Amino acid sequence: MSADLTGKVALVTGSTSGIGLAMAKNFARLGAQVVINGLGDDAAIQAAKDEITSVSDLTVKYDSANMLDADAITAMISSAEEEFGAVDILVNNAGIQHTARIDEFPKARWDDIIAINLSSAFHTSSAALPGMQKRDFGRIINIASVHGLVGSVEKSAYVAAKHGIIGLTKVTALENATQNITCNAICPGWVRTPLVEAQIEALATKDGLEKEEAAKRLLASKEPSLRFTTPQQLADAAAFLCGPAGSNMTGSSLTMDGGWSAQ
Repeated sequence: MSADLTGKVALVTGSTSGIGLAMAKNFARLGAQVVINGLGDDAAIQAAKDEITSVSDLTVKYDSANMLDADAITAMISSAEEEFGAVDILVNNAGIQHTARIDEFPKARWDDIIAINLSSAFHTSSAALPGMQKRDFGRIINIASVHGLVGSVEKSAYVAAKHGIIGLTKVTALENATQNITCNAICPGWVRTPLVEAQIEALATKDGLEKEEAAKRLLASKEPSLRFTTPQQLADAAAFLCGPAGSNMTGSSLTMDGGWSAQ
């Protein structure tokens, strides 16, 4: 059953490209007013807005809040509530990556990854929950990763942040379990986002491979299905969590990793 999100307001962080943009577009297609946030120059942001409005007659609001700035995050939630009356659906998708061994990991990069991948989800949730509680409705979806469940070398900050997101999801769910507010995590494996494209290109350069051969090798190293999860598949999962079929699903981690974590 497709969710009917007419009249709802969805805010998606990190939504000017990739997974976040696919989710924002899907929410709009299902009738929700959408607020997007993320990086990009004016042309890239307009292109993202145009992609969303291609499936919806509603305008798209863009908020440039820096996910490193707790006050800017709180102001983003307040601005959306003031303009549209609510934030009914919150998707915490913003994320960055850096790879290095722990003993070589730059301290500033550690701090930024924890702030953007984990702390920003706390700040958005903290700001959005009072309104959700008052209206007795809310859907919070945290985009974790298979790395919220398993580890990989040279990804200490990312793995720590994503494990933290799983814990934050559980606590948020428990604290709001008696109200019509759910909080769940989605844990993708390999998805061809800009973050993963950078890893594919690095592998191709390192091993002297064509890009698509490097992509196949990346998949083979971790994901038994040998297929990338698509942004649209993740967007459909998010819509499920916001619809009637997902109304009593909370505190869960929905794994979409081609069997990665089953090994």
